[in-house]
Amino acid sequence: MTDATREAAVPRIALLPLDVTIEAPEGVTIMDAARSAGYYWPTTCGGEARCTTCLCEVREGAERLSPMGKNERRAIVAERGDQAPDRPLRLACQARVFGDVRVYKEGVRPPLGLGLRAARPTD
Repeated sequence: MTDATREAAVPRIALLPLDVTIEAPEGVTIMDAARSAGYYWPTTCGGEARCTTCLCEVREGAERLSPMGKNERRAIVAERGDQAPDRPLRLACQARVFGDVRVYKEGVRPPLGLGLRAARPTD
């Protein structure tokens, strides 16, 4: 695989409503990718799938995320109801990225001191 091919294969996560895109190593969680890029992602349990504070809506690319595990499903059902797992909702601390996705999450903040200059506008 050439460097150009490898770069093209790096998953991209579009963060809405910020309207920015970050790149992430394949297999990293949405929340960890955002944090690695300097973004604040709301959480109260620290990424242990015990709350739904990090819950995001997957607008595109749900099929490019890891399957929902039993702990994630349990937390979503407990906090959001029996029908919630049927909606395009995922815990950002559990959903691992394996391709481009577009997610919506209120409360995500850009890196301190950098504003939106730290990321590229979404396509």
